[in-house]
Amino acid sequence: MEPVYTPVIAFARAVFALQGIRFTVTGAEHIPRSGGAVIVMNHLSYMDFAYAGLAARPSRRLIRFMCKDSVFRHPVAGPLMRGMKHIPVDRQAGGASLREAIRALKAGELVGVFPEATISRSFELKSFKTGAVRMAQATRTPIIPLVLWGSQRVWTKGHPRRLGRTNIPISLAVGEPLAAERARPVAAIESELRARMTGLLHAAQAAYPPLTGDDLAFLPARLGGTAPTLAEATAMDEADARARARRQTGGE
Repeated sequence: MEPVYTPVIAFARAVFALQGIRFTVTGAEHIPRSGGAVIVMNHLSYMDFAYAGLAARPSRRLIRFMCKDSVFRHPVAGPLMRGMKHIPVDRQAGGASLREAIRALKAGELVGVFPEATISRSFELKSFKTGAVRMAQATRTPIIPLVLWGSQRVWTKGHPRRLGRTNIPISLAVGEPLAAERARPVAAIESELRARMTGLLHAAQAAYPPLTGDDLAFLPARLGGTAPTLAEATAMDEADARARARRQTGGE
């Protein structure tokens, strides 16, 4: 039992029950019961880190998530994040977080990574950062793909939160471990990882209850939904990045 993580999990599960969220977890046996591993996830919502940890419960494991450092500066969330031993990420200078993640992996921890870095507005897989593969290679630990689907209906970018009793189903699909051999090019490992996660995502989407009406906003355009295409979402992300840069430099 961990003095911070354990009660936070209990509280979160109680909240999920009050919300009526129905979780379906498949492939949980692929998460090792001991030793380090890099858990690589897609990113659909602000709550993904809270949901993804449930996939590790059957293995009696805890995931140390890599999260943006601004969360750690929050007066309430910050102490909790540090108490749960999550890892802050400075997107402008990620070297320190990479080293901390490598230390955790060598110590036998599960480290959770969102390689897309930010939420996907298209609900498709965005381009991946290479950090997850590199830390797996550096520590000779496996990469475990984990795909979420349905979490975007609770609270995602550009949409109001739905934190009441919604009875929303959320699926978590864990794939088979992927070895990250040091002699293999990072791009080749990333390509295989992406292919596996795409397969898991498409299967989860196919098995999910059909979305209609206003909920089509949470469905990719590829499947007949009204979410932005991947190209449109990428353009929106780039516009947001330019706006942040202007604010940081004091520009208009």
